Amino acid sequence: MLPTTNLNPPFALTRASHVVLGVRDLRASRDFYRAVIGLVVTEETADTVYLRGLEEAAHHSLVLTSTGDAPQALQVGFRVRTPEDLDRAERYLATVGIEPVRVEVEYQGPTLRFRDAVGTHIELTASMELVDRRMQAYHDFRAGAPQRLDHFQVVSHDVQTATDFWASLGMRLSEYTASDGSDELWGTWMEVKGNTHDLVFTNGRGPRLHHFAYTVPDAGALIHAADVAGSLGFGDEIDRGPGRHGISNALFLYLRDPDQHRIELFTTHYQFIDLEDQPIRWDVSDPRRAQLWGLPASARWFFEASEFPGEPVNEPLLAANPATLEDYLSIH
Repeated sequence: MLPTTNLNPPFALTRASHVVLGVRDLRASRDFYRAVIGLVVTEETADTVYLRGLEEAAHHSLVLTSTGDAPQALQVGFRVRTPEDLDRAERYLATVGIEPVRVEVEYQGPTLRFRDAVGTHIELTASMELVDRRMQAYHDFRAGAPQRLDHFQVVSHDVQTATDFWASLGMRLSEYTASDGSDELWGTWMEVKGNTHDLVFTNGRGPRLHHFAYTVPDAGALIHAADVAGSLGFGDEIDRGPGRHGISNALFLYLRDPDQHRIELFTTHYQFIDLEDQPIRWDVSDPRRAQLWGLPASARWFFEASEFPGEPVNEPLLAANPATLEDYLSIH
C-alpha cells in the first residue's frame, strides 16, 4: 500500500547527511576511500577518520571508526533544519514509542540517536563545523572525484512499515517496486531534498545497510574510478556495474571496501520537487527497474549487507528469488 506523506511533519528533515562505519583496519579503510574512491580526508585521529566529498562544506559525510573486530554500520545520519527541530524530534519520537538518546558528537554538536520502526540505527544533527569546499581544486580530483553524499539504501524485513514511518516524518515516495498487479511494496525510494531519494528500503533480511552513495561529475569519472580500482588491486571489489538503473535513471558503479561495506558512485538523478508529481511504479518482475542495460547483479549484491551493532536481523515478510549474475551466466 502506498504511504501518505505528512506534508506538515513534526520536525524538518533536510537531507541525507553522513554515515558512520566501524572498520577493522583504519589505515587500510582510509587509504581505500581516499585513493580508490577519491574522498577528501578532513581530519584523522588514532581511532577515527573523517572524510567528505569535494563539494561538501560540512566537516564530514563519512566517518570511519576503529572497532577492532567485526565491521559494522554504526549510524545512518540525517540533517534537520534547526536545533529546534532536534528538540521537536526528541519530543515527537517519544510519543510514538521510540526512545531517542541525545549525545554530543565532535564536529556536529548535539545529536539525537534512535532506532527507526524497523531497527535502522539513525542519528540526527542540525549542524556541523564548516570546512573549505574543494570542488574547484581540480588538481586534487582522484579516482571518481565524488562530489557529495546523496543517499542510503537499507535492507528491511518489512518495507511497508519502514516506508510508512518515514512518510510520517515528511519523506515523499518518488519510485517504488511492487508485486505484479498490486501495490504490495518490495522497494521504496523516498526523498526530502528534491531529487529521487535520500533513503531507500528494499526487501530482505534486515535491518542492514546495503550501501551509501556519492555523486560523481560525469560518466568519465565513473569509468576512471573503475580503472583506478583495477590498477590499485581492487578490481575484484567492483560489486556491480557500470550500468544504468531504470529506477532514478542514474549511471552507477558499486564497490566494496576492505571490510566489505558497499559504496555506490553514480551520476546524479532527476528532480522530484513539485507536489503534484506522482511516484513511478515498477513491477518487481521487470528487470529494467534494476538496470536499463548492463549485466544483472551478483548474488552477493542482493544478499550481503552491513549489520548494525546489537541489532537482530529478521527474515523478510516477502519471499524473494532475484535473478542474479550467476543465473544469467548459467544459461548463456
